[in-house]
Amino acid sequence: MTHIPQISRRSFITSVAALSGGMALGFHLRAGIGRAEAATGPAEVNAWVVIQPDDTVIIRVARSEMGQGISTSLPMLVAEELQCDWSKVRAEFPSPDENLRRKRAWGEMSTGGSRSVRTSQEFLRKAGAAAREMLVAAAAAQWNVPVAECQAANSVVTHKPSGRTLRYGEVAEAAAKLPPPAEPKLKDPKDWTLLGTPQRRFDTLDKVTGKPLYGIDVRVPNMVYAAIVQCPVFGGAPKSYDDSKLRGLKGVRQVVRLPNAVAVVADSWWQAKTALDALPVTWDAGENGKVSTAGIADLLRGGLAAPEAAVVRKNGDVEAALANAAKRLEADYGAPFLSHATMEPQNCTAHVSSGKVEIWVATQSGEAALAAAAAAAEVPPEQVVVHKTMLGGGFGRRGAVQDYVHQAVLIAKAVGQPVKLLWTREEDIRHDFYRPTAMARFTAGLDASGMPIAWRVRVTGPSIIANLFPQRLTGGVDQSFANGFTDEMAYEVSNYEVSYAMRTTHVPVGFWRSVNHSQNGFFRESFIDEMAHAAEQDPYQYRRKLLSKDPVRLAALDAAAQKAGWDKPPSRGISRGIALVEAYGTLCAQVAEASVGNNGEVRVHRVVAAIDPGHVVNPEILRAQTESGIVYGLSAALYGAITIENGRVKQGNFDDYEMLRLAGMPVVETAVVASGGFWGGGGEPAVPPLAPALCNAIFAATGKRVRSLPLKGQDLKRA
Repeated sequence: MTHIPQISRRSFITSVAALSGGMALGFHLRAGIGRAEAATGPAEVNAWVVIQPDDTVIIRVARSEMGQGISTSLPMLVAEELQCDWSKVRAEFPSPDENLRRKRAWGEMSTGGSRSVRTSQEFLRKAGAAAREMLVAAAAAQWNVPVAECQAANSVVTHKPSGRTLRYGEVAEAAAKLPPPAEPKLKDPKDWTLLGTPQRRFDTLDKVTGKPLYGIDVRVPNMVYAAIVQCPVFGGAPKSYDDSKLRGLKGVRQVVRLPNAVAVVADSWWQAKTALDALPVTWDAGENGKVSTAGIADLLRGGLAAPEAAVVRKNGDVEAALANAAKRLEADYGAPFLSHATMEPQNCTAHVSSGKVEIWVATQSGEAALAAAAAAAEVPPEQVVVHKTMLGGGFGRRGAVQDYVHQAVLIAKAVGQPVKLLWTREEDIRHDFYRPTAMARFTAGLDASGMPIAWRVRVTGPSIIANLFPQRLTGGVDQSFANGFTDEMAYEVSNYEVSYAMRTTHVPVGFWRSVNHSQNGFFRESFIDEMAHAAEQDPYQYRRKLLSKDPVRLAALDAAAQKAGWDKPPSRGISRGIALVEAYGTLCAQVAEASVGNNGEVRVHRVVAAIDPGHVVNPEILRAQTESGIVYGLSAALYGAITIENGRVKQGNFDDYEMLRLAGMPVVETAVVASGGFWGGGGEPAVPPLAPALCNAIFAATGKRVRSLPLKGQDLKRA
């Protein structure tokens, strides 16, 4: 079949037989160029760098672009060391199947955990440095001069004694034939000229004009559509259905039964959805049909006092210190299940033919999508081709779990032609892998000056690792559930103990933006405020005392407080709260300014954030990600809650699982604090501080301590 490109995003047509090596973003892309092709065109200097004769530099990006800007920031890491002309740089996304064929030349292709920059930066910078050294060596060989006499800058190699020059495009072919240096020399950060500067994103204009291809936009020849309904109770299965009800309905092709769902295939998605609504399905709910939110809460409350909890951190003697404390504080906190609520519902287009599989999918993990497709079709991974598209939101939902890929391939295999599976919004919210519900119990002892000398933390809830990767548990314990209380614990407390009681429910849990930091940041920073209040001290100054021996964390806290004008009274009717959380190697402090109306309605007026990831690649992208995290965290704090009744999720769309609307958006100000010396993530660290900063502001306004989320439905009238 032939490839028929279209400019219009909605009318994009792509061939089932096409083997595209890149992801269509609207800017320059090519299929992977191998060394054998270098003689007639672009030269692959290494797996990351391809240089064309006209000096265009193509930099490969192995991660997924879902709005976080890695299609610009990752090339910046390479280009800084490559010493190329940034105006001539383009991005290319190699496919997971090509990565498999080339024995993972681009490493693992998963995008999550704020890892794109922080875990890629070293090998990407080395890729750029190695390519630069190879280009210089090739030019020196052509001139027959020592390499030490040559210098690369702005895509030109110059022989310093003679002034002779060669463009990168002129020597790339020769450079591609040279062995790569074992240890290319990296620049000192003080010598960076590109990194740390606010470069314009490659994809902005194309997104504004609607050029990029998202999974929901894919069209392939001879394609049909599938709508799906899954058992409303997790773990259940279809018992029976009467497809005679669909006879004579226009466009309906087939009903496909899956292990936990039923799909209808038709000539259009709306025909499939309409037929599915008319299809009576009887479900076997299994033993989970009576589970409720109240029952799950009771299960977790039992975990707060359970003797078998695993201790994941312990310093000093908490019991002895508590016995000698001048004041003792206790509090329980809770947080609900949360859905990812990506704007683009889950979808995948699949074709299974002659033992081969081809999929078009918005995924955070191309390799996981490939594995899911291979497993569903029961073919070797080498028989799968994956076309990654842009993602209309990920937040962790499109990462480790590729259930929609598995379903699409099963349906395509049953139908025998290309099928696009598209979930409804209701299916998307009711069949998520949710941020775990969690509870925490705190016991703290303060000395006569009000400072903590003992702190016991107990957290409980379902484990993501146990649900998805049980082999990664450490002695049967998920250490990550206590994130924010273990290695990232910012405050100095001599006697400190953290334990985790795992409590498993039938509700599937998965990675959600900032994962366990999201609830633990709320728990911890709210309780720090309780300590400050008990000590009759300003919450900002109280934190400063706890951070007196940690200048880096203290600087982030100070930056937020100073930018917010903490030392000056807020406007009349406005109250402030502050929080500091470290997640994914990055510090983020936030000050929230909020008011509470006479009827308890909350209005957030301003959020000031200070973020320190150590080194900063592109400050504007980092600011955008920080503001994005604040929006995401604010939506969850105000409205987010997935509740269970009769084993099933009650919420189904944005009328009952609300998102922050434009009218409720506060002013956001971000200070980028680049302390250097380390590499942190940028996509998730701004989510956890928002809820505690806001709830601490609500306490300042009302005297009411918020110990559970969301705020919606709570009595927040002034005490």
